[in-house]
Amino acid sequence: MGVAWFGDERSMQGFVDRHGLSFPNLNDQPGDVFGRFEVPGQPAWVFIGADGTVTRRLGVLDDAALDTALAATRSP
Repeated sequence: MGVAWFGDERSMQGFVDRHGLSFPNLNDQPGDVFGRFEVPGQPAWVFIGADGTVTRRLGVLDDAALDTALAATRSP
């Protein structure tokens, strides 16, 4: 799921449309989700493992880095 922080709903939807994002997106205008996962800004990624472990990555991830991070969230 994508989470947008700064900006209004219209701006977020414009970004989603412009980039052809096909996954669900949430407008976190109050910053509740960002606060819960201690994300200081965008772009950022939060991975929640099968065991509940939370891993944060700041910055842009290429396909290989994203695949590696997702693989680490799976149970052995």
